[in-house]
Amino acid sequence: MTSTTAPIPLKTIVIVGGGTAGWIAAAMLARFVPRATKIRLVESDAIGTVGVGEATIPQIRLLTAALGIDENAMLAATQGTFKLGIEFVDWNGPGSRYMHAFGAVGRGLGVVPFHHHWLRARAAGLAAPLGDYIASARAAADARFDRHPDLAYAYHFDATLLARWLRGLAEGSGVDRIEGRIVTAHRDGESGDLTSVTLDDGRTVEGDFFLDCSGFRSLLLGETLGVAFEDWAHWLPCDRAMAVACETTTPLLPYTRATARPVGWQWRIPLQHRTGNGLVYAAPHLSDDEAAARLLANLDGAAIGDPRPLRFATGKRARFWDHNVIALGLASGFMEPLESTSIHMVQSAVARLLALFPSADDTGAARDAYNRQTHGEYDRIRDFLILHYHANGRDEPFWQGCCDTPLPEALADKIAQFRAGAILTQDATDLFTDPAWLQVMIGQGITPATWSPLAEGLSEAQLDRFLGEIRARHAALAASLPDHAQMIARQCAAPSR
Repeated sequence: MTSTTAPIPLKTIVIVGGGTAGWIAAAMLARFVPRATKIRLVESDAIGTVGVGEATIPQIRLLTAALGIDENAMLAATQGTFKLGIEFVDWNGPGSRYMHAFGAVGRGLGVVPFHHHWLRARAAGLAAPLGDYIASARAAADARFDRHPDLAYAYHFDATLLARWLRGLAEGSGVDRIEGRIVTAHRDGESGDLTSVTLDDGRTVEGDFFLDCSGFRSLLLGETLGVAFEDWAHWLPCDRAMAVACETTTPLLPYTRATARPVGWQWRIPLQHRTGNGLVYAAPHLSDDEAAARLLANLDGAAIGDPRPLRFATGKRARFWDHNVIALGLASGFMEPLESTSIHMVQSAVARLLALFPSADDTGAARDAYNRQTHGEYDRIRDFLILHYHANGRDEPFWQGCCDTPLPEALADKIAQFRAGAILTQDATDLFTDPAWLQVMIGQGITPATWSPLAEGLSEAQLDRFLGEIRARHAALAASLPDHAQMIARQCAAPSR
């Protein structure tokens, strides 16, 4: 009989880089890793961070709950607002718009998902737009918000202020921050594992496990360990962003807006003290100067400062955990901010690390499981983003190229199944649920040929009544909620500056 022995604990975990990724990791590790393991974070004030993670998805609330964060206090400290979804404007052609709202779409009846009944009703001229049957979409349309059990929500916040807030939590829980710029990483000659990093002033920081939060540079996983990068530019062609803040405008909307432009798309993220804006575009189709000019011409308020350029490549590392290094955030790969997944991918990576937490004598089983699960997550998110680009109703060369690019097999199958019979099948590794896929497919013009035969069980009068009750209930809920700005002012307003 094989005996079971206690694991050998890690002595020191070194986090390389701060920003949102580094401080989320530090705060979570400080909360859940035994005190016997020291946590050190090395960052340099001289190295800036990439501030694209200002919008989130509802899973962010799992992070705030895990850390015991007071939601009102966090939003006040980060100039935050609430988010009920993303409005997509002009993606299915100029003048089109739809909301990818959080939460359930309608409600099922028996074993038949709601959208089959809605498709039947639409064909009979009985259905309102899909958003009328989504509680979060109705509240968003009226710029209303409150914490209500029928509303799924996330946050907008200033990413720099969030990192500062998380740093305070982490340091208060015992994380040791080391200021300095890393110049060299050292590996063990026999195992190839990292052993330490050396700073520009000669100090050495040793560790037996490392988290690479060094941004696009991927100092440890990419540069030191040589893990290759898989580029997805053929599917997701944008490789630039131009970002600028502008003055706030009214009403204070509880959602992000993504507006398709002749090349790429423009984001709008409302905060308490400003509105974040950016144009995501492809360099072969648009110069940086043209991008800056187009962005400034399409702001809701006066610009605050000059547009900041950002270069990126959408894709992932061949491995996310190699030797004794895990890369988080931009060091592991990049998903453009179209569906606000950047912060979620950090928190899900940390949660996966905690679930598969290694010992000092780890055999590699945890590493293999981590890599397999992370690849699945990346690929499914990638497919959801490609869907937006592929199913567009625009006629510019950039967008036509997106329509013509062959799709990943799994995505092509998913679209074909929906076109044929409104079939939605959720993969085990799929971050985005059936309601999310449904809203984007319908919103961007993918129309099923038919619906489930089981949706024929109601008479047209019963069908009309069924949909009408849902629509009326959501309309009444939205009308009962306070104005979003008023709710912010009462409960989580940022201190006056």
